Amino acid sequence: MTEQELITSLKNPNTLNSAFKELLKQYKERLYWHIRKIVIDHDDTDDVLQNTFIKIYKNIGKFKADSKLYSWMYRIATNESITFINQRAKKNNSATEEVQQMLLNNLTSDEYFDGDEAQIKLQKAIATLPQKQQLVFNMKYFDAIKYKEMSGILETSEGALKASYHIASKKIEAYILNN
Repeated sequence: MTEQELITSLKNPNTLNSAFKELLKQYKERLYWHIRKIVIDHDDTDDVLQNTFIKIYKNIGKFKADSKLYSWMYRIATNESITFINQRAKKNNSATEEVQQMLLNNLTSDEYFDGDEAQIKLQKAIATLPQKQQLVFNMKYFDAIKYKEMSGILETSEGALKASYHIASKKIEAYILNN
């Protein structure tokens, strides 16, 4: 099913449910890993992913197709992830950076994480970045998203994104060399 056929089926009340199952099949894993890079914990990722798909289901009728469907869903997943981190920080009366550090510290005890020391070091380096730089780095480095598409997702200019990625890369490199 092409993206346009999927969108048409999603907007048709008679085919919405079957089209939504197809949407889940096509995008669930990709969105899971995007969210996981932000919220780190598997169980939290599942919760955010579920909230993301609920939001997608409720708002698919408002999708204007001025961007790719995946870009639109990616933006929802990103916003849901950031909202989750911010709510966790508010609940714990701490900064978002502290919450991310706490989640990162729990990463090695996560039964679903099978990374080695190098991956843990990279994740710790990423966690030291400001939130926007983390997002840009993860999208470019891990997901190979083009700046043009990223610009639509994060609603930022391509130039600013390139600068953010460059700065993030330098900070990560410095962290890895010094730790």
